Amino acid sequence: MINRIFLSGGIAVLAAALQCAPALAQAQTKFPDRTLRLVVPFAPGGVNDIIGRRWAQDMSRLLGQSIIVENRAGASGGIGSQEVARAKPDGYTMLIANTTTHVLSPLGNPKLGYDPLKDFSPLGIITLVPTGVAVHPSLPTRTLKELAAFAKKNPGKLSFGSAGTGSITQLTGELFKKLNGDLNIVHVPYKGAGPGLSDLVAGHIPMYTPTISSAPLEYHKQGRIRMLAICSEERLKAVPDVPTAIEAGMPELVVQAFNAIFLPPGTPKPIVDTLAQANQKVLASADMQEFLRKAGAEAVTTSSPERATQFLQKELKRWAPIVRETGTE
Repeated sequence: MINRIFLSGGIAVLAAALQCAPALAQAQTKFPDRTLRLVVPFAPGGVNDIIGRRWAQDMSRLLGQSIIVENRAGASGGIGSQEVARAKPDGYTMLIANTTTHVLSPLGNPKLGYDPLKDFSPLGIITLVPTGVAVHPSLPTRTLKELAAFAKKNPGKLSFGSAGTGSITQLTGELFKKLNGDLNIVHVPYKGAGPGLSDLVAGHIPMYTPTISSAPLEYHKQGRIRMLAICSEERLKAVPDVPTAIEAGMPELVVQAFNAIFLPPGTPKPIVDTLAQANQKVLASADMQEFLRKAGAEAVTTSSPERATQFLQKELKRWAPIVRETGTE
């Protein structure tokens, strides 16, 4: 009788333990349960860095865990991108990438060290950001046409800065040159957007083709640089006085970069889904959307891992011939 009591009691304890096992396992594998890391593959101060830091701040609130932002600049974003491509696929290392790292550099450099489709798990496209054409106020040009005319009269005497060789900012400058009869303007590559913009403000370079962010917009408002045009289809509310490239007479000079979040390849789908859902909530926030607009970007609220992959495939196909034609390979 005593043995039966012990036996039945043991069975009850075992049954209760088995019922608790899934809950315990779930608690042990809860994601995230520690600090995450967002790699920014460019120098501080650029649009990629500005957007990435705000995104990390809002995501950390939703996830209940801190997100450390680390800048890994170099090789037009290639160094930081390679680091994430080789990171452990556990969801704790993320990359804020863009058109340069995942379209232009892969198209222009077959020895880059990573494949933009095979070596990453996309989380979503988060923003679309136009580029622009800016000059130092000392340059006697106030329109794109005047800039082109000045370059024709002074071959080889003008230079333009970009965020790096093979970047979408370089492509903007190269397109400007090509659309105006292959102008002789020297390209000066920088390691990220911040350093080039600083040199423009200081007058060390006469022309710069930035991705639009709060920094160049604010410098324009202060009169420290002169934005000649925004390379988008519509004017930006943040700088309504600056015409689009279309309005400035160069309809083919429409260039919009994207920012996207990527994870290492092979990241488990449940983790990708958790982060993707949080990402969509962040981008749906009115505060976040207003922040992005002031930075010159538009939030992409309908993106997903699947749509991001499709978008990236289309961008690679779209830019391939242009990269070849402009000689940025």
